[in-house]
Amino acid sequence: MKDLATANFDKMTAAEFEEYLPELFAMGGGKVSEDPRFAVFLKANPDCAALVSDLESIAEHAKSLFEPVHEPSDAVWSNIASKLAGELKEPPADGKKG
Repeated sequence: MKDLATANFDKMTAAEFEEYLPELFAMGGGKVSEDPRFAVFLKANPDCAALVSDLESIAEHAKSLFEPVHEPSDAVWSNIASKLAGELKEPPADGKKG
């Protein structure tokens, strides 16, 4: 684990920056590109900027996998139940029993 307190982002190489990425994403909430400390570095290193952009996109999509699933309303369930009940009361179309 790298110590961000001693990091000099203005003078580091792309490889050194990549070593800091896990901590940067963990501490920055996944928005490394919006951190002003890295603006000059990312502008000077387009490959790192592209990597950060890709990782931010992946992180955002991964978060959406854990968003709560919305259940259908009670009205939807009632409608389904009434349709099923109606189908059970009607004889089969071919006239045969169940």
